Amino acid sequence: MSVKNAAKILIINDGTVLLNKCLNTFGDFAWGLPNGAIYYDLPGGGQDKFEFLEDTVKRECLEETGCSVHIERLAAIYEEVFIMDITEMDAFQLSVYERNSHKIYFVFICRLDGQHQKEATEIDVDVVESEWVAIEEVKNLLLFPKPFLDNFDLMLNTEVPVFLGSARIDMRK
Repeated sequence: MSVKNAAKILIINDGTVLLNKCLNTFGDFAWGLPNGAIYYDLPGGGQDKFEFLEDTVKRECLEETGCSVHIERLAAIYEEVFIMDITEMDAFQLSVYERNSHKIYFVFICRLDGQHQKEATEIDVDVVESEWVAIEEVKNLLLFPKPFLDNFDLMLNTEVPVFLGSARIDMRK
């Protein structure tokens, strides 16, 4: 198992933030949400080998939302380790688990760079749409991972990056 870096993006524009609205299709074990529940996630994804993290931010944002962004600053770092029952996994599921079982999230504050939005080219499996949400409404959403929701205002209003902690998430039945 290796550690995977992931860039997550807080795109701020006119008092709103761009979030991915998602539909849980992973069953009842995913974050304790029932299958079919709506939740929100920050745009972003995994860093490719030999790719600078800043390039990951720009690529993932463009792929998932169609937006070009300017990076303002690193806002937060958060770590997750997933534990699953791998004895019941097929080869594909095992390869996905191995790539995603230990992640370090780097959350960046970004602004739109003024270019026109394009069509998203790579949308994650559970994403229904990207949605602009008023910043004051975020506290009323199911935003995952939970430390992003719990520290949303802190990430926006702190000048230095904050460490949001580490979590071991046991998803065994």
